[in-house]
Amino acid sequence: MHDPRVPETLDGWSVLHQLFRIRWPAWHGLAPAERARLAAEAATLLAAMQRGSEGTSVPVTLLGHKGDLMLIHLRRSFEELQAAQLAISGLGLFAFLEPTGSYVSMVELAMYEMTMQIHKRLAERGLKLGSDEFDRAFDGELEEQRKRVAARLFIDPPRRRHVCFYPMSKKRGEHKNWYVESMEDRARMMLDHGKIGRHYAGQVTQIITGSIGFDDWEWGVDLFADDPLVFKKLIYEMRYDEASAWYAEFGPFYIGLQFSPAELPKYLDGHVPALVP
Repeated sequence: MHDPRVPETLDGWSVLHQLFRIRWPAWHGLAPAERARLAAEAATLLAAMQRGSEGTSVPVTLLGHKGDLMLIHLRRSFEELQAAQLAISGLGLFAFLEPTGSYVSMVELAMYEMTMQIHKRLAERGLKLGSDEFDRAFDGELEEQRKRVAARLFIDPPRRRHVCFYPMSKKRGEHKNWYVESMEDRARMMLDHGKIGRHYAGQVTQIITGSIGFDDWEWGVDLFADDPLVFKKLIYEMRYDEASAWYAEFGPFYIGLQFSPAELPKYLDGHVPALVP
């Protein structure tokens, strides 16, 4: 049944974020030839994970104490995410990686306005909510929308140098609860929220993933930009809109540099890895 209070979602890539700290003292304790062998093995695997339309894995160095390396895996299914996780754990390098966090989610487009429009159109056609005819018609309209936005659901992460990832939820507190606001008010607030992001079109690429039922937070946000200052300006401006000021709760922020898989040995040798064009 399609509850008119609940915005429908269109879902795409299954996504796994893996965050690691490198055990540098143990790593540097290896003989140079062994370090080179393990680094080359890991670089070869990461390069093979660049699979185009079947998914990809984005390697990111991390700034700060929360970790050294973040891998963002995008795949068609959870089974393929599991295969990616197992492949990483099978590396010789894995003995020198200490997991510091992870996040499981799916690329998501929330359809606030479209959900209300579809309900209105079907009601005007005389279809009764909860009937088989209503559900078939509703599913048909959603499928048309899914085809229209397929490129956004299975987006190819941009090759932009700077990456920011953070999880977030909507408040369900004593005084402010996102989930008891009317569908119309939530749709209005999200429309206003989205307008801020559109001001930064061309400067930042945003990938929103849904994680309700999958992880401790409700959404994950990945931002890609050529200039990291854009992250600060965008998120600061969004703090002032109604949806964020009253209802947003933010988790930890992770910031780093996207790099090419072939550059992993350079990073493990103590140098900043490049994002090769």
